[in-house]
Amino acid sequence: MPNQSSTDQEQNLEVVANSDEQLKIPEVLPVLPLRDIVIFPFMIVPLFVQREKSIRAVDQALAEHRTIMLVSQRDLDKEEPLTPDLYEVGTVALIMRMLKLPDGRIRILVQGLSRAKLARVDEHLPYLQARISILSEPRMETSLESEALMRSVKSAMEKAVSLGKNISPEVMAIAVNLEDSGRLADLAASNLDLKVEDAQSVLDLTEQNARLRKINELLTKEISVLTVQQEINSQAKGEIDRSQREFYLRQQLKAIQQELGEGNEFAEEINAYRDKIAEASMPEKVEEESLKQLKKLERMHPDAAEAAMLRNYLDVLVNLPWSKSSIDNLDLKQAEKVLNEDHYGLEKIKERIVEALAVRKLKEKVKGPILCLVGPPGVGKTSLGRSIAKALARKFVRLSLGGVHDEAEIRGHRRTYVGSMPGRIIQAIQQANTNNPLIMLDEIDKVHSDFRGDPSSALLEVLDPEQNNSFRDNYLGVPFDLSNVMFMTTANVLDTIQPPLRDRMEIIQLSGYTEIEKLAIVRTHVLKKQMEENGISPKYLALADSAIKALINQYTRESGLRQLEREVGSICRKVARKVADGQEKQIRVSGKNIHEFLGPSKIVPDEILKKDQIGVATGLAWTPVGGEVLFIEALLMKGKGTMMLTGQMGDVMKESAQAALSYAKSRSKELQINDELFNTHDIHIHIPEGAIPKDGPSAGITLVTALVSVLSNRPIKRSVAMTGEVTLRGNVLAIGGLKEKVLAAHRNKVTTVVIPAPNKKDLEEIPKEIAKDIEFIYVDNVKQVLKIALA
Repeated sequence: MPNQSSTDQEQNLEVVANSDEQLKIPEVLPVLPLRDIVIFPFMIVPLFVQREKSIRAVDQALAEHRTIMLVSQRDLDKEEPLTPDLYEVGTVALIMRMLKLPDGRIRILVQGLSRAKLARVDEHLPYLQARISILSEPRMETSLESEALMRSVKSAMEKAVSLGKNISPEVMAIAVNLEDSGRLADLAASNLDLKVEDAQSVLDLTEQNARLRKINELLTKEISVLTVQQEINSQAKGEIDRSQREFYLRQQLKAIQQELGEGNEFAEEINAYRDKIAEASMPEKVEEESLKQLKKLERMHPDAAEAAMLRNYLDVLVNLPWSKSSIDNLDLKQAEKVLNEDHYGLEKIKERIVEALAVRKLKEKVKGPILCLVGPPGVGKTSLGRSIAKALARKFVRLSLGGVHDEAEIRGHRRTYVGSMPGRIIQAIQQANTNNPLIMLDEIDKVHSDFRGDPSSALLEVLDPEQNNSFRDNYLGVPFDLSNVMFMTTANVLDTIQPPLRDRMEIIQLSGYTEIEKLAIVRTHVLKKQMEENGISPKYLALADSAIKALINQYTRESGLRQLEREVGSICRKVARKVADGQEKQIRVSGKNIHEFLGPSKIVPDEILKKDQIGVATGLAWTPVGGEVLFIEALLMKGKGTMMLTGQMGDVMKESAQAALSYAKSRSKELQINDELFNTHDIHIHIPEGAIPKDGPSAGITLVTALVSVLSNRPIKRSVAMTGEVTLRGNVLAIGGLKEKVLAAHRNKVTTVVIPAPNKKDLEEIPKEIAKDIEFIYVDNVKQVLKIALA
C-alpha cells in the first residue's frame, strides 16, 4: 500500500527535463495503484508498498526498464482495485531506488516523468498491467494571459507562505525561477496538500493555461481559509485570559491523550453516569429528570462551574437507594431477646416494637410507625433506638436536632445556591444506603425557629405516613418515598413540641428508673462496660450491692443513669491505678468503704420531717429529670390580711395559692378557723430551694393543707405526702407524672401518698416492689385530704 511520507522536490529538476524525449517509454507498463496521493510529473516522492500485487508490479518494472504507471484509486478502502476503481489519467514514473523492509514492505523512490492515460488494463496477471498513451503537453507561445497567470500563481504561493502555509524555501526558490507554466502548475499542485479529487482534476488538464487557472482558483480558496484562520487565532490570543489559557492547555492535553489512545475522559464520565442511572432502578419520573440533567451536563464544558454543580447533583441521585431495602428480621422471639439483652425494663416500648414486627410479619406493606420516646435524660432513649434497629436488622442513623433552627437543614437547599446540599433526611438515607432504615430524630423538643424558617413545620411532612411517600427535598427536586423508613424521635418534655407535630407521633413515656432497676442495670450492663473500658476484670474488683445502693442514694440524684455510670467509672479507674501499681489482690467495694474511693456523700436525702409540724406540708413535684419531694411552709403573722408568696413560684402555682386561700375563707367555720385571722394577720407561703423555679397546678391540695394547718393551728402528719389540683369548690383533679412522684416519695421514705381518685388507673405503671412499701389513698375532695393529713 503506497503512502506518501514526505515530498522532496529536488533543485536539479533539469536532470529529468524533457525526459519523455530522453527515455523511451514503453506502451505497456505495470500499474501501481496509489492511495491518498496524486503524483505529478517531475515530482520525486518516496512510497511504501505492501500489497502483494503492487510489490509484483514494482518487481516487474525493475526487471524490465524501471518505469511504472502510477494511478490514484477512486475508493481508498479498496484492497484489490480493478479498472473502474482507478482514475484514467496517471503519471509514468521512474523507480530511482528500492529498499526492502523487515516487515515485508518495500520502499521505493520514484520520479514523475510524464502524464499518461490508461488505454486498456489487464487484470488477469499477478499484477495490474496496462497499455498507456502518453499525454503530451501542447507547446504554447508565451502570452499575456499565461504571463499574468504565472505571476498570479507565484504571488499567491508567497502570500500563502506568509499566512502560515508549510511550503519549503527551496520549493519557493524553484517556483520563482520557473518559466514553464505547466511545470509551475504541477509544482504548486504538488505542494498544496490538496484532496485527491482536486489534485486529480489538475492532473487531468493538459492545457497549461487551464491548469494555471485551476491552480490559481485553488490557491485563492486556500488563502481565504488561511486568512480566516489567522483572524481567529489573533482574536483568540487577544481575548485569552487565565481560564481560557487553561482551557486551551486542556484541549491540547485532550488531543495528546487521543493521539496516545487514552480516550476522552469527559465522554467516559458521561457514559459512567448513564450506566449508574440505569443500575439505580429509579422511579420513571426520577430517571427522566436524571437523564435530562445528564444531557445538560453533556452539552457543557467539563470545567464550567455549573458542570461541577450538576456532577454533585447526579452523584446524589445515583447514590440514593431508590429500590434497595434491607430485609426485616421477623423472628419475634429473637427480636425480643435482643431488646432484653441491651436494656433492662422498659417493657412498654419493647412490647410496642414486637407488636410492630408482628404486624409486619402478617402484612408485607406496612406504613412505618413513628414513635416518640419522652423521658428524663439518661434513661436510654437514644440507645434504645439503636437496639430496636439491631432487633429489626435495619440500618440505624441518628440525627441530632438540638439547636437546629434552619428549615433547609430538613428540606435541603435549592441548587441555585453555592454549596447547596440535600437536607439531613436525604443525607441519612444516603448514609444508610437502604430506603428502610431506622432514623432516630434526637432531641426533637429542642428545635427552634427564626427568620430562616421553622424546622418543626418541615418535619410535619416527614413524620406523616400519609404524606411522606412523596417527600420532596429542595435539592433533589424529585419525590423520594419515606414510607418504608421507621422514624423514632426522642424528647425530654412535650411542651415545646408543636401540637400538629406531636399529633403525628405515637408518644411513649419513659419514666425514671427505680433503685431496684438501677441496681440490676449496674449489675448487668454498666459495671461490665466500665470495667472493660478501664482495663480491669472481675479478678481485681468486686462491687457489692450495698456499694451500688450507696452510689444510687448518696452520690447521684437522677432519673437516668449517666451520673451513676460516671461514678462507677471513677471507682474502676481508682482500682485500675492500684492494679497498675502492682496490687494483685481483689479489691472489694461495699457501702462501708465506698467513701474511700469517692469521698464523702454528695447527696443529702430530703427525708421526711422528724416530727409533725404546723404549717409544713409534704408535696410531690415532677421535673424533667424525675420526681422530687417538695415542702410547702405557711406562716401566720400579725398584719393586714395580705398573703406573701416566695420561693420562685410560677403564675399557675400562685393562682393555686389564691384558690387555696379562697377555699379556706369560704369554709372557715367548717375548718375551725377564726374569721378574724384573715383581717388581723398576714400569711406567708414559702417553698424552700428558692433558687429553683417552680410551677404547675398539682401542688393545690398541698397548699390548702399547709394554709388550713397554720390557720387552725393543727399539725400535719409528717408521713403523708400529697399531690393533686384543687378547685374553688374543693374538688381534687387529676395530675400527671405520677410514677416519677411516687418514686421520689419512696426514695425519701414516705409511707403514705394521697393522690386524686382519677389517677388510680396510673398505679399500674408503678413497680410492684415500690407499691408494696407505700399506702395509697385516693381522694375526690379536699375534706378527705384534710381528714387524712391533719393530726
